[in-house]
Amino acid sequence: MTARLTIDKDWKPQFKDKLNRIIPNGANLSLCLTCGACSSGCPASGLEDMDPRKFVRMVALGMDQELIKHPWVWLCSMCKRCSYVCPMSIDIAAMVYEGRKLWPREERPKGIVGSCDMALKNDSCSAMGTPEEDFRFVVEDMLTEVRDNQPGWEELEAPIDKQGAHFFLSQNSREPVTEPEEMAPLWKILHLAGADWTYSCTGWGGENYCMFLADDEGWKTITTKTLKQAESLGCKVYLNTECGHSTFSVWMGQKRHKIETNLEIAPMVSYYARWIREGKLKVDSHWNRDLKVKFTVQDPCNHVRKGFGDPLADELRFVTAACVGEENVIEMYPNKSNNYCCGGGGGFLQNGYKEARLHYGRLKHEQIQRTGAVYVITPCHNCHAQIHELAHHFGGGAYRTVHLWTIIALSLGILAETERTYLGPDLVAVNLPGY
Repeated sequence: MTARLTIDKDWKPQFKDKLNRIIPNGANLSLCLTCGACSSGCPASGLEDMDPRKFVRMVALGMDQELIKHPWVWLCSMCKRCSYVCPMSIDIAAMVYEGRKLWPREERPKGIVGSCDMALKNDSCSAMGTPEEDFRFVVEDMLTEVRDNQPGWEELEAPIDKQGAHFFLSQNSREPVTEPEEMAPLWKILHLAGADWTYSCTGWGGENYCMFLADDEGWKTITTKTLKQAESLGCKVYLNTECGHSTFSVWMGQKRHKIETNLEIAPMVSYYARWIREGKLKVDSHWNRDLKVKFTVQDPCNHVRKGFGDPLADELRFVTAACVGEENVIEMYPNKSNNYCCGGGGGFLQNGYKEARLHYGRLKHEQIQRTGAVYVITPCHNCHAQIHELAHHFGGGAYRTVHLWTIIALSLGILAETERTYLGPDLVAVNLPGY
């Protein structure tokens, strides 16, 4: 028999009252229809005996003690699919964000705390703590290697702290720290597009784990530092590499924390599409006419549903189709703003709940498998890492995940043999430069 819920008549639901103050439109819990739409498409439903509908009802009933330090707030990736399908537009993700704040900072997941604190300690804003001299060395060393060993790229540039450049380019720490060979394809694309761009040794780190930690001051500090550095160099556009949470953290961080700037904050995918339409990137899908290698695309939650919407998802498909052939692009269902989160976002990769993360990702794995695609294009570092792991955990490597820059460079015939880490035997020798 179900136990009766009793609430002290003098009890005041502090968490609910706080939410009503800080999320005035999105936390009107009296509008909840308990329809379950939020839970039906949430990959986190059932984890730790919780789901979005149950979370909302517990907040509405003032069950603060049961919610304080409940681990589900770290298993929800805050992807906002629940809010997207909610007929009353209740912002459950924002509620979860505030729920993370109920945990004392020192008791929040150590991996996220460490990455946030590391970025706050250094001017690079790198969550891996990469110092200025190391970043500069890796960029210059990689550039020298390309110039010396890849004919035709003797004039390739990778400028750092270039005054007056149009684009300020962020760089996720993963590449310079562990995969420097993945940086060069993007440099080549920017070169062919005629982009006037620069890195900086200050604020270049394209990640912000303080946002995942629900540390507003840390989120604001990192966003402010990187935007102000771009402004100090006279840049016009803050251009994020293919990293969903990085793009969102700067784009939303500027809005949320009311940071004044005249910079355009833009995702890389939209500029890929623009340069292809303008004829600056002469991509060609002929290489795949006979091979007929099938691709599907992952819509990163932070880029699409939470950020720039279906127009950006359409640009992602335009670029992909131009590079591999429209007939070779197979959609996941659902997709675009309605797509399922893969489970890589929200700090999940670093929060220590690996078993839950993989369980969460099963829905994405099944989505991908149903397409029959061999490659998943993932213009987001967290999606890339999660889907790569899902492929091996559930599918024995049945599909591969690749950055969009890899496929663009492949279609342009500029992807060197050393830059094909994520390609399989079917593509490892296709369209090699000089052949």
